[in-house]
Amino acid sequence: MVLYFSATGNTKYVAEMIAEKLGDETLDLLERIKNSDRSVIRSPKPYVICCPVYVCEMPKFLTELIKRQKFAGNRKVYFVFTCGGAAGIAGAVARDMINGKKMVYMGCMDIKMPNNYTASNAFRSQDDDDMIFRIKSAEFTVDKIVLSIKEGRKLTGRNGMKLERAMMTPIAALWSKFMQPSAPFHTTDKCVGCGKCVKVCPLNNIRLIEKRPVWDAPCAHCMACIGNCPTEAIEFGDITQDKFKYHIDKIIDKVNK
Repeated sequence: MVLYFSATGNTKYVAEMIAEKLGDETLDLLERIKNSDRSVIRSPKPYVICCPVYVCEMPKFLTELIKRQKFAGNRKVYFVFTCGGAAGIAGAVARDMINGKKMVYMGCMDIKMPNNYTASNAFRSQDDDDMIFRIKSAEFTVDKIVLSIKEGRKLTGRNGMKLERAMMTPIAALWSKFMQPSAPFHTTDKCVGCGKCVKVCPLNNIRLIEKRPVWDAPCAHCMACIGNCPTEAIEFGDITQDKFKYHIDKIIDKVNK
């Protein structure tokens, strides 16, 4: 079974491709995350967990779900990370978590996808050609992943060294605490009050007041609200005003040409 969380479509795209090539099924974890649903997941086939990378590790809300999640059937677990740069210590976090559950960690692999993080000027914008190249290139890595899974081999992506994890863990914690405010989020007059941002927020951080979204704390800066807004009405301060609000659905038609 291929499990995934996806904020702006990158991870869903990869997960569905893996499942199709394996002849397996997918399970979107969003509702389980939102509802703290830990009911048993059962699969006769190995688990493949696909997730994005935030600040060089797995999203905290996803690791909390997996730690408490009950898995039945097959005991092997593969991880596939989607990222704009590198997966950092995500593999090490996944390995320790799965070993702690007395399951079999079968390694990890990362796939570089278009960057969706628009709430900072520290990350460069990507043009269409770059995004299309990354999305098309993903299939080559997926084919390698699928072949390894079919043959029962471990994936050979980096897990991160102990020193790297010791350095990155506090940095990620500080970033999450101080660099992911929700207050700058707001809507423009293009907002139609559809409530889609409420539905896609994994932390249930958004509520509608008089048909306009209001952001509470905490915030994971997953960019699901910005990327999924059908009218592109959501902004983060003035940082995102002139930026492409990425969702894979906005670019996929160009990929398939």
